[in-house]
Amino acid sequence: MSNSNDPVMRQVLAEQNQGQETRKKYFAQLERELKRPILSFFTSFIHPVMIADSDADMLEGILQKMDLSNGLALIINSPGGSGLAAERIIRACRSYSKTGEYWVIVPGKAKSAATMICFGASKIIMGPTSELGPIDPQVRLETGEGCSVCNIIRSYEELFKGAEKTGGHLEPYLQQLNRYDQRIIEEYRMAQSLSEDIAIKSLGTGMLKGVSEKDIREKIKVFLTPEQTKVHGRPIYRDDAEAYGLRIEKVDATSAAWKSVYELYIRSDGFVSSKASKCMETKEQGWSIAIPAKGGKK
Repeated sequence: MSNSNDPVMRQVLAEQNQGQETRKKYFAQLERELKRPILSFFTSFIHPVMIADSDADMLEGILQKMDLSNGLALIINSPGGSGLAAERIIRACRSYSKTGEYWVIVPGKAKSAATMICFGASKIIMGPTSELGPIDPQVRLETGEGCSVCNIIRSYEELFKGAEKTGGHLEPYLQQLNRYDQRIIEEYRMAQSLSEDIAIKSLGTGMLKGVSEKDIREKIKVFLTPEQTKVHGRPIYRDDAEAYGLRIEKVDATSAAWKSVYELYIRSDGFVSSKASKCMETKEQGWSIAIPAKGGKK
């Protein structure tokens, strides 16, 4: 581990490789501010990776070695991934925390499945530019573009209704409906329902405990479909998130705690943009995944 007493060459190498020791002091500073242990989870916005079951396994392994008597604060920055993996991460954080709950800190962007992980927290700590986002499932089209499952289902249902109401001009509708596979549409409906179910149950057993499922669904409607945000990637900032019923702690960008968060964010995001694709760290431990090889080559 590098420190100020190490030979300068070792210090320089540690900084160039962006090793865990270069971020350690920011964990220590933040733990002093928040009075609970910190775990960070970053996945790249540049490289093709997603939140997966293996991340939940690694997170649990790290939690087992932490003193969580005072709870846990999870710093998360990710474009998202698997909703089922998000559900497992929520359960792990709650199960290992001795307080039965955890906080989430969003230094930059916690989108899609990362937003779902935030839903499982007892509160979400956000700065003025922190972003959450819609959780509607996405699929990759043949063109390579991402598309909302919600929009695919809606377009299919509108075509079907149009075909039912037509007065003899059925052929154009049939031609377009032939592009859809009913079995896949049902899979999309199940994926949409699963995402909604995880979100509502996570909130109902956490920060919105005591609120009915019906009311939770209404409160977070903006997260469930792209009707209001228009596109999946559009930010939902802290004021709006609070207005939708989430428990948000707004932190001033000039506060000592947020300065530590921001220092850690810039360094960790830089690490998963240039040296790795995923990173999970504490003050004492570090784990990362290499950048995927291009073209599937190893």
